[in-house]
Amino acid sequence: MDEVASLIEEARKYLGAFRLSREWMSAGGVAAAIRTASGRIYTGISIDVSCGIGFCAEHAAIAEMLKHRETRIEMVAAITEGGHIIPPCGRCREFMLQIDDENERTAVVVARDRVVALKELLPFRWC
Repeated sequence: MDEVASLIEEARKYLGAFRLSREWMSAGGVAAAIRTASGRIYTGISIDVSCGIGFCAEHAAIAEMLKHRETRIEMVAAITEGGHIIPPCGRCREFMLQIDDENERTAVVVARDRVVALKELLPFRWC
């Protein structure tokens, strides 16, 4: 299995939305996996709640990575319950870049057959 498919499959293991305290609040509708420079894989799921205080699956994976004192992301992939590969949102893109300047080279899976550098998704840095 190639590295893209392998990362997608790792994220898929944690995919599956479940209801939280209210009907419109859920977690697990999106899952993400990141591979770091050390070769470790970290995963996360999305949390969708009211007031915009939830967070993306990429954020959860990055938090797990940072707990292990790693900052350099080699590759990131996220998948929805419908099996769609989705690129990180703008907030996640900026988050990855601010954690480590070298993450501008992170390989971002935007489709099963397409990977682009994070720098291509954020061509104009603000800081």
